[in-house]
Amino acid sequence: MAEAFARALGSDVLIPASAGLAPAMGIARDTVRAMAEKDIVLRDHFPKSLRNLARIRFDLIVNMSQRPLPWTQPDAIPAREVEWEIPDPIGLTYAEHCEIRDSIERKVVELIEELRREPPPPQFRGQGSGRVPL
Repeated sequence: MAEAFARALGSDVLIPASAGLAPAMGIARDTVRAMAEKDIVLRDHFPKSLRNLARIRFDLIVNMSQRPLPWTQPDAIPAREVEWEIPDPIGLTYAEHCEIRDSIERKVVELIEELRREPPPPQFRGQGSGRVPL
């Protein structure tokens, strides 16, 4: 849910990816239904393992597992880590599922607003051949 909200609401400040310590075989029906209520379609989303993202370098990692992550960046440069105390909705009632969805949405919106307040990182501007006038 967090990745879907981040894609829908914050694509101007982040490129989200999500993975789990023990990913499910598929997305729960209640998750699909709850996100559809927010006009977010999960058709192209699927559960992924941390191993699927092992070669990607992240600037920010949000941990919602309430467990330490067995994670190292490919280049060993540490990423900023944020802990969100949000329970896994699997096995809960649909109403509880929706409450958790709303908590995730609030956290994602707060993070997006924080990132929008930060100065943008410097961008490389190529100058053609790279020749410097003397």
